[in-house]
Amino acid sequence: MDGNFDFDVVVVGGGPAGYPAAIRAAQHGLRAACIDNWKNRDGSNAFGGTCLNAGCIPSKALLESSELWHRAQHEFALHGIGTGALTLDLAAMQKRRATIVKGQTRGVAALLKGAGVTGIFGAGKLLAGRVVEVSAPDGKVSQLRARHVVLASGSTPTELKSLPFDGRQILDSWGALELDAVPKRLCVIGAGVIGLELGSVWSRLGAEVVMLEALDSLLPMADAQLAAEAGKHFRKLGLDIRLGAKVSGATAGADGVTVRYGDAQGAKSLVADRVVVAIGRRPFTQGLLGEGCGVRLDERGFISVDEHCGTGVENVWAVGDVVRGPMLAHKGKEEGIAVADRIAGRYAHVNYALVPSVIYTAPEIAWAGQTEAQVQAANIDYKIGVFPFMASGRARAMESTAGFVKLVVARASDEILGAHIIGPMAGELIAEAVLAMEFRGSAEDLQRTIHAHPTLSEALHEAALAADKRSIDNLNR
Repeated sequence: MDGNFDFDVVVVGGGPAGYPAAIRAAQHGLRAACIDNWKNRDGSNAFGGTCLNAGCIPSKALLESSELWHRAQHEFALHGIGTGALTLDLAAMQKRRATIVKGQTRGVAALLKGAGVTGIFGAGKLLAGRVVEVSAPDGKVSQLRARHVVLASGSTPTELKSLPFDGRQILDSWGALELDAVPKRLCVIGAGVIGLELGSVWSRLGAEVVMLEALDSLLPMADAQLAAEAGKHFRKLGLDIRLGAKVSGATAGADGVTVRYGDAQGAKSLVADRVVVAIGRRPFTQGLLGEGCGVRLDERGFISVDEHCGTGVENVWAVGDVVRGPMLAHKGKEEGIAVADRIAGRYAHVNYALVPSVIYTAPEIAWAGQTEAQVQAANIDYKIGVFPFMASGRARAMESTAGFVKLVVARASDEILGAHIIGPMAGELIAEAVLAMEFRGSAEDLQRTIHAHPTLSEALHEAALAADKRSIDNLNR
């Protein structure tokens, strides 16, 4: 290595985009460092970023626990399981969540060490000339000279000016995961992915949940048929979703928080014990860019990058939530790996057209590729294959028959253009569809692929058959 540099690669950020970049760089024989400034509530430092500490992992832990609670109340008797009087121990549930998070973050630290990456806790700031200034937790400041710098500082919850977070009654998504009691009345502002997952958790555990969504439609980024099905099931499960509801302000008091909003019928208000603001996330760049570093932000606050995640500054890259594209951990991971491969002179590619999206509610929701509306807008002649989980033997055995698999297929070429799933294990099932689309597979390819019986994956097989009106197990084929 050139003696003028402390490291070949310095990654600023240890979340799902940053730590894979550092590990892949080390796998290529490059000397890599990963800097992270995450602080837990108790002041301790941890790798893993928002995803592992306050997002993907803890939310899935609570979603799993709350789903088991819901099933024990409403489904176990159907299986002949008598549970007697059920009791909810939220403290134990939260302890399990915290234990899982701690294990995952320690695992990341071990992965970095095992790969030979130098892990550093502190706030990293990019200075001119690819110098990274590190402000350690103890106040010491040092500088690292890098041949390449990868910026992976992630994102932070978006705050409403009319409802600033107070950490007590008005919460961000992290605060909503750490409640020590089930609120009787919970208001969730925003019915996107985060809002629906958090609303599902606390609704299952007994809260009366009202969701205020400013848009006039639910999940507008998803296929319309999928979104309509999702809305039906969410409301059936007890979520009070109010669309076109624009929040104007709130007043916190001893009796709760009065939230003021307006919809097509005029001005309204509601009172809740807790309010969760889940209107999205914004790129986190506070303190990241020093004067003269050359890296630019776009009009939305994202770091400007090209199609290869280059910032326009020589050997400075940016990946993950801090750049354009969906704010998804797996998208960031693939970008981080791709940048490390490019630094090492290897081939790298991220197919942004096939980044899967998953909502871990019950039923689960997942999709990838084009929606039916997008295919129509592109004037592509297409066909649709739909298979309901009600017709799946495995789904019936699981008492999980809600939802369907929908494939959008080009009529002329038979290429699968989009896959949309709502139902059991949708987040797992979508992987097969993504793989098929990655290889530009056809509906016939899926039709001729033998799927084990009885499995949920047969629903994909049957949806492919349904695209040619040849479904075997669906009466409405």
